[in-house]
This record gives sequence, structure tokens and C-alpha cells, in this order.
Amino acid sequence: MTGSIEEGTAEQRGDRRVRHCLLRLDRPVEEVWPALATAAGLGRWLAPAGPFEPRLGGAVAFRLPEGTARGRVTAWDVERVAEYTVEGRGRIRFHLEPGRPGGTLVRFTHESGQGGDPGWRERFERLLAAVEAGAR
Repeated sequence: MTGSIEEGTAEQRGDRRVRHCLLRLDRPVEEVWPALATAAGLGRWLAPAGPFEPRLGGAVAFRLPEGTARGRVTAWDVERVAEYTVEGRGRIRFHLEPGRPGGTLVRFTHESGQGGDPGWRERFERLLAAVEAGAR
């Protein structure tokens, strides 16, 4: 697996917990975007997704072990920003930038009313592996 995960920061904003991470992937943006912004891509590392409407305001639902979490696409800029606000899970944002000298930087933000560790590191390890496997 290539790439890295920088844990970043976590802060409390009122009743919301905001986590930031920086992911460095050794693949170009056009290869990383589908893993973050398509039902098939999200299903390989996060959770099966469907319905999934890839547009601002579109419906999104993730099938989790404890049930389906429904939400909306709350920011969408193709190959740049994908953000989902999901009932009971909060706001999940991926901001992609071309890396220097190559690859992709993903600035991740998760804002939620839930405390504790939601297991993002393990999920990001699966994301890095999925992106690398897709390049083969």
C-alpha cells in the first residue's frame, strides 16, 4: 500500500466534534475521485451506497451493519469536493488537491455530534488499498 494518513486534529465546537485528517495518495486526482464520489468506489472501502445521486442535493444512503443511514450530497465540485451530510453520522467532506510533485492530497473533515473514535484510520487504510488496487 502506498500513501499516508496524517491523523490531523480533533476539536469540539459546541455540541459538535470536528475531525481533520490529511491523506496523501500516490495516484492522480482522476483515479482517487471515483473512490470518494461513486457508489461503487465508496462501497469498496466505506460502506455500500445506494441510492447515490452524484450532484448537489442528491440523495445518498449508506448500508451499515446497524441499518441504513440516509442523507444528501451537501457540496459537489467534480474532482475537487464531495461532501455528504448523513442522518446520525454528521457531515463528511473530502477536498481533493493535486499533490506536489504528484499524487493527490485529500483533506478530510468529519463533523458529528458523536464522541469517540469512529474508526476513520481503518477505513482510510482500506481506501488507500482500494485506490492502489484500482490502478493495477
